[in-house]
Amino acid sequence: MNNIQRILWLLVLAGSLLSLQAQESKAVQGTFALTNARIETVSQGVVNGTLVIRNGKIEALGANVKAPADAKVIDCTGKTIYPGFIDGGTQVGLYEVGSIEVTIDDAEVGDFTPHMQALTAVNPNSVVIPVTRVNGVTTVLTMPSGNVLPGSAALISLHGYTPEQMYAGFKGLVLEFPTTARPGRFDTRSEEDLKKDTEKRLKKLNDIWDEARQYAKIDSAFRAGGGEAPAYYPEMAALVPAVLGQATVLIEVNVSSDIEAAIKWVEEHKVKAVFTGVSEGWRVADKLAKARIPVITGPVLGLPTREYDRYDKAYANAGLMLKAGVKVALRTNEARNVRNLPFHAGFAAAYGMGQEAALRAITLTPAEIFGVADRMGSLEVGKDATLIVASGDPFEPKTQISEVFIRGWKMPLDNRQTRLNDEFLQRDPGVKK
Repeated sequence: MNNIQRILWLLVLAGSLLSLQAQESKAVQGTFALTNARIETVSQGVVNGTLVIRNGKIEALGANVKAPADAKVIDCTGKTIYPGFIDGGTQVGLYEVGSIEVTIDDAEVGDFTPHMQALTAVNPNSVVIPVTRVNGVTTVLTMPSGNVLPGSAALISLHGYTPEQMYAGFKGLVLEFPTTARPGRFDTRSEEDLKKDTEKRLKKLNDIWDEARQYAKIDSAFRAGGGEAPAYYPEMAALVPAVLGQATVLIEVNVSSDIEAAIKWVEEHKVKAVFTGVSEGWRVADKLAKARIPVITGPVLGLPTREYDRYDKAYANAGLMLKAGVKVALRTNEARNVRNLPFHAGFAAAYGMGQEAALRAITLTPAEIFGVADRMGSLEVGKDATLIVASGDPFEPKTQISEVFIRGWKMPLDNRQTRLNDEFLQRDPGVKK
């Protein structure tokens, strides 16, 4: 694509977005009373009664709560209120159309870009966002990818006009741990060469970490008035909080032997770690539990990692780790199908995790892992009014979401897919007989 074609395409895209936005309904803020509801708090069991939303917060909930005189009443008879779902790993807002390069902003050039921030690249106007919301997913971790240290992931709420408005209070440095797994069948390296390459990448990671630790010492001495300022080095400055154990490092690791190596690496370097992916966590669940490292696993709707494994190991992985004592949250690891998070949780529930634990794995548990459980993840007085109203079990495809609130804003349920459905369901070809 040459520059002229790129400019023309961007003009067409801008026009399409303006047209699309003109058709979309607006979110509404106010005081709401959701009455006659079954309220699944997650943290304090089930309550039957009324939930009141005011100033973006849950003002009251319970059996004896009355609707305030100034509240808009929404009758939830026969329905259940749940906390909004949290996806622990996506590329929402960073990845739009796979065949159009200018709509993809999840990776930078190079294998060492820890100073890059996913939040700055988020597109609040992504057509994926309203599609995702209507299935109950209200908050996601959006992650950079592509190299060893690709940058920082950010937790975002799926409502806002700017990335800063969407920011939900957590950032974590992403680290792709050196792996012994082959990227595909085209990889013809011998086992010995594969091992050597992995050792080489691990040595490079350790060298980077040691350099960052030295940079932190120089920077600390300077700030204390005892030395010269370190040279401008944004990559190293971005690593300082991580090497000092002050920032969370999201370590992507999947093969069981790599998980064991990552546990050892975390212990040696005293890293505040969360493991992501962890598709073979069930093989070393006891070691993960002993290390007390939280896990964000998924996709659940996947294939076994090895040909000789049972077909359902991907479904059962989360439950097996939880049973061993691992703190487990779920993710889709998707860019455009994040709306399917409830169904990933449903499969995890059916294959050993249980419904209550699976619900917690997409609400309160990820909120705890990200350090934002004081504001989201469960329905409690004083927390953000980020919640959904459903006709039944949210893990069932037949369940309908009738209301979505994000930080007290009542979200519209129309989106590109609903409009296409309305357009073509009862289409009239306009041909006269």
